[in-house]
Amino acid sequence: MPASDLPAGRQTLLGVGWMVLTGFLFVCVTAIVRHLGTSMPAIEAAFIRYAMGLLFVLPVLLRLRHQRPKHGSMRLYVVRGLVHGGYIILWFYAMARIPIAEVTALGYLAPIFVAVGAALFLGEKLHYRRIAAILAGFVGMLVIVRPGFTEISLGQMAMIVGAPFIAASLLLGKRLSRDEDPSMIVAMLSLFVTLTLLPGTILQWRTPTLEEFLWLSLTAAFATAAHYCLTKALQAAPITVTQPISFLQLVWASLVGLALFNEALDPYIFMGSAIIVGAATYIAHRERVAARS
Repeated sequence: MPASDLPAGRQTLLGVGWMVLTGFLFVCVTAIVRHLGTSMPAIEAAFIRYAMGLLFVLPVLLRLRHQRPKHGSMRLYVVRGLVHGGYIILWFYAMARIPIAEVTALGYLAPIFVAVGAALFLGEKLHYRRIAAILAGFVGMLVIVRPGFTEISLGQMAMIVGAPFIAASLLLGKRLSRDEDPSMIVAMLSLFVTLTLLPGTILQWRTPTLEEFLWLSLTAAFATAAHYCLTKALQAAPITVTQPISFLQLVWASLVGLALFNEALDPYIFMGSAIIVGAATYIAHRERVAARS
């Protein structure tokens, strides 16, 4: 039975389940990339991950080859591939240089930039409560980075710069989920991100070892599954429900970092993340209220 045919309560519960699974799969991806370290150029590692992911979704592309994207969707797919590819390069760069929990925490900035982007490019009005929530989100970022108290690293800067890119990808993904099949959305993302990363990979190519290749193939499997689960979560439940659930990802990332890489638990990361997730959840709540009005 499709999720849309279920009662509202069941749909919400299903969306929460998809979101929990999404967070777990993304933590598996971050742990593997952290394990690989800085030996391989970030753009090459990202390309191999998405090229392998493309092989995983190839059966989907073949199955849907006669199902043409709806009018205007192809342009959205291309633009999403470009901006998501830019974010992936920055994410791989940061993941090899700063703790897993810190990468995860700074990733929570995306919904804050989604709200800013909706105001700048979609003409949505920003009332004072939303502005206050956006400012709170940036305060949370400052709590994590602590400029003036610690030196801002290149890895942190990569995640901060990448936040608007992934925000744009989320906006486009949400728009596509209205009309397109989740399998098609995931498959087209893999295709266009792979094409986006190809030119830079050719310029910086270093033949990977068999171990590196196998690890990156595994990230492709986890990440492809995670994107599918995220799309299903967005379809099944309001973002006001799924956004707070994403905070569990930080808990898992911190435990993985501590257990596998001896990364100390930083209370500032949890404090800053709580502020950012709270602000993002409030923004989503206000958007839902405005939509009902």
